[in-house]
Amino acid sequence: MQMLEDPVQPVAVPASSPGTPVSEFNLLRWFSVISLLIITAVAGGLGYVSTRFVVRDSVQRDAMLTAQFIQAIAQAEVRHSQLPPGTTMGELLDPRLDQQHLQFTPALAEATRTEFLDHVAHLPDILLANVYARDRTIVWSTNPQLIGKRIAADGDLDHAFRSRKAVSASYHKADEDREEQKFLREPQYLFIENYIPLFDSQGEQVMSMVEIYKEPQDLVRRIQRGYLLIWASTLVGGALIYFGLFWIVRRAALLLHHQQDRLVASETYVALGEMSSAVAHSLRNPLANIRSSAELAQEIANPLAQKNIVDIISQVDRMSRWVRDLLVSLRPTSDEAEPVDLVAAVEDTHLAFVQQIERNGVLFRFEGPQVQWVASQPLQLTQILNSLFSNAIEAMPKGGVLCAEVSVLDGQRAQLLLTDTGKGMTQQQERMVFKPFYTTKQGGLGVGLALVKRIMERFGGSVSLSSREEEGTRVSLIFNIAAGGDHGAQHPGGRG
Repeated sequence: MQMLEDPVQPVAVPASSPGTPVSEFNLLRWFSVISLLIITAVAGGLGYVSTRFVVRDSVQRDAMLTAQFIQAIAQAEVRHSQLPPGTTMGELLDPRLDQQHLQFTPALAEATRTEFLDHVAHLPDILLANVYARDRTIVWSTNPQLIGKRIAADGDLDHAFRSRKAVSASYHKADEDREEQKFLREPQYLFIENYIPLFDSQGEQVMSMVEIYKEPQDLVRRIQRGYLLIWASTLVGGALIYFGLFWIVRRAALLLHHQQDRLVASETYVALGEMSSAVAHSLRNPLANIRSSAELAQEIANPLAQKNIVDIISQVDRMSRWVRDLLVSLRPTSDEAEPVDLVAAVEDTHLAFVQQIERNGVLFRFEGPQVQWVASQPLQLTQILNSLFSNAIEAMPKGGVLCAEVSVLDGQRAQLLLTDTGKGMTQQQERMVFKPFYTTKQGGLGVGLALVKRIMERFGGSVSLSSREEEGTRVSLIFNIAAGGDHGAQHPGGRG
């Protein structure tokens, strides 16, 4: 179908001050960037806090269980020995004090201490175990090289002695500057340091401190699984939130863009409607007078003037059609649809254009049922078909084939497919085809296809167009089938 070339711009768009660039706010782009940054930051923060909580809570629980286990072993060993009541393991761990015990022999103290330390040395996942006396001297260790060394600058050790509570910490790497962290094997992922105080018989004074370094393999695996679960949940949750919000905002942006386009078109039609009234009153009567005068002059004019008079009449008729199309495109119409026979409307339009079809050497074909009722309005449907037939015929000045096909799509919608073998249009023209007042016809108004789209959407239908240069154009009109209409027989027929 023939497209139009020189766009008519009857309505002025308010402009900003000279030299001031006008930039459009892209809601979807800004939301995509800002929301992605915010959700990433929040998800990352939540993931970090959650993983830190998991590690800290797991380490504290493991340290508590280890401390309870060591203290329970100490009490059990004292009870199972022949030591006097009230004796504690904390009083026995410093071998330098064996000679000071008056109620039992040094050999009994050593035997009890050895049993306890043997249990400590064989704890599962242990890296290193040290026992400190009150003066911070290591009196026993699983690493014999540390025995006898005095640790003077250990904040955690001092804190445990002062607070008389178990103190724990977790590390990923041994500190080479700390003498007491001389492991027999290097930890691979995470190790826990526990300071466990052992008291005197009154439970008031810390007599010795047991230091346990352990690499809990099972706990490490649980922490790693917790990491994976937390970060996977954070990633999936953040992605779901982002894409959910993105979908909502995208729908909102499309709706706003659509509403903006409709508002601009509505304002344009309103402004042009006011102009059309003035155009109609200003041009109709003069055009009618010119045509009447030309027809009278044609009766008495000599043969040489006949051609000029015919040109005058044809140009006046073209101007009259221009004014009529303008008025029809801007006339308010009702949105209430009624049953209209689409097949009969196509046939009536074909009969109206039959002379122009024959003059251009165009072959018309029809395929479809005998009757097909659709939801529209007779005048509006006629306007649609007139515009499409006119464009198709003008696109085939040297002949071609114009095919109209009516079919039922899904029991609720009917389709009119109008195909021509004309000159077609470029991709740019195809994108602009339904824009109001876009035209490539010299002297055209550019409201035909825009009016087709407007009418089809008013009654719940749709229109689409595809075209290739020098191959032709195909226009698809989708109608709602009219409720209560007699759809008639759906047998394909042919007219040509």
